[in-house]
Amino acid sequence: MRHFLTLMDITRAELQQILSIGQQVKQLHLNGARPAWLPRNVLALLFEKPSLRTRVSFEAGICHLGGTAMFLGQEVGWQSREATSDFIRVLAQYADFVVCRAKRHATVEELAAFHVVPIINGLTDYAHPCQALADLMTMQEAVGSLDGKIVAFVGDGNNVARSLAIACAMVGARFHLVGPADYHLPDHDVARIVERYQEAEILQTESLETGLSGATFIYTDVWTSMGQEKEAAQRRRAFAPYQVNRYLVEMTQTESYILHCLPAKRGEEITDEVLDSPHSLVTQQAGNRMHAQKGLLLWLAWQHGKLAAAQLQAEGVTVAD
Repeated sequence: MRHFLTLMDITRAELQQILSIGQQVKQLHLNGARPAWLPRNVLALLFEKPSLRTRVSFEAGICHLGGTAMFLGQEVGWQSREATSDFIRVLAQYADFVVCRAKRHATVEELAAFHVVPIINGLTDYAHPCQALADLMTMQEAVGSLDGKIVAFVGDGNNVARSLAIACAMVGARFHLVGPADYHLPDHDVARIVERYQEAEILQTESLETGLSGATFIYTDVWTSMGQEKEAAQRRRAFAPYQVNRYLVEMTQTESYILHCLPAKRGEEITDEVLDSPHSLVTQQAGNRMHAQKGLLLWLAWQHGKLAAAQLQAEGVTVAD
């Protein structure tokens, strides 16, 4: 049983397969074609946190593929009325895939441990791998190969930054985390990435000049994520020098693109001037959530024998070996 809890669950080759399928399916979509490769498949959305992009992109994506989605909140009694083992085994009788958006990463790991239905991480406190898929797709659309390109993440070493660091290592991009030292990624996380991808280039620095010089992409996220509200004032003070504004962008000394996973606190971590600039890829990035995740769903269906490569090829989508 294949799951998608972090990018560490797949190989470099598998990542390229997912992105390639997603990009080809996106082109079909833009041309007005929505082949129903997953008819009558059911996608269960098990959410503990609010969502716009994750929920709607998955619901729209499975609909385009011929299936349907069920949104499941706390009313189903998850984690309160019955044991997780009973809950997920029963849910697997109804659904072909489960997307879980949870407060703790241990929650998605527990669901996956029973290996009864593919579990997709729709966001946890540790990782946001579906966002990373869309990020890679967006960056590749902008510049082609990311090999050797600098991706500067300005702000908190959070779940988005952690997934992006892995994604960059997998495609040969150089990842710079620029922010206060107290908010860098833990050393053990960096060590784990480098252990698997020994040529990975990961730099963590407090220096804007060092971290931004030569960056092709500047990425930021909110300074205070869901569940960190009590730290908001402290975080605003710590990150104030790292607001992505026109002056910070000029530090790259090159033409750079702007990324943000949204939602954004305009005027806090990023200014309107930058977020709405011609170099901003933020709307395209959000749109690519759906296309990248359609690639993921089709890839998982293929991995589990629900879909043959020939079915994709019949519509002009090639699955690379």
